[in-house]
Amino acid sequence: MEQSYHIRQGGSIMENPAYKRVLLKISGEALAGDAGRGLNFDFIGQVAQVIKKCVDQGVQVGVVVGGGNFWRGLKDGGDRMERTRADHMGMLATAINALAVADVLEQNGVDVRVQTAIEMKAIAEPYIRSRATRHLEKGRVVIFGCGTGNPFFSTDTAAVLRAAEIDADVILLAKNIDGVYSADPKKDPSAVKFDTITYSEVLARRLQVMDSTATSLSMDNKIPVLLFALAEPENIYRAVMGEKIGTVIRGE
Repeated sequence: MEQSYHIRQGGSIMENPAYKRVLLKISGEALAGDAGRGLNFDFIGQVAQVIKKCVDQGVQVGVVVGGGNFWRGLKDGGDRMERTRADHMGMLATAINALAVADVLEQNGVDVRVQTAIEMKAIAEPYIRSRATRHLEKGRVVIFGCGTGNPFFSTDTAAVLRAAEIDADVILLAKNIDGVYSADPKKDPSAVKFDTITYSEVLARRLQVMDSTATSLSMDNKIPVLLFALAEPENIYRAVMGEKIGTVIRGE
């Protein structure tokens, strides 16, 4: 992260993005809005408008979407389905969300490409790192669907993996909470919010930021993670511009 996003030139304050390339992770539940299931196109429209603002500032944006608004393999499949098949259904759910977000972005004048980890040529490009990077360099938003393409891995892990592959400056983790707390603030009124915290502390305290695989992968690849609330979509732009919001998770 740059030290400041305000640059004074000739007495005036100019705003420059704090990052050149970001990986934005949006949960499926967030795309459903208050309904909890399905798609809330009004909310997706707000998110798309903010992403457009970021692109207009010259920021290269990759997006990983979850699928929990339709299906979560481990949670919804439970012991009623074989885990691999249940996870495959979850990957298909992320593809539905990727197409929906892409359509709304296009309606807002944003050039976008959808790439999926599971090949489905009729509706999306297969994920190819060099092609994704080229799209980003041309100012296109790239939406990554189907997680990692493998069962037993979360879309948070997929977000870290794609961020590492495209050499993103930061992972923007848009959640339903405004930062990392010492405990669940809904259950513990004395829970303290962290402005910054290390990966090691997150793992040692077993804080529910990302699953341990995703946290370890981001730690190993030294990719900072900025967790903030998506309830106000404008927070995406604030994060990109370097405003102090949410919690930054980084190395020692």
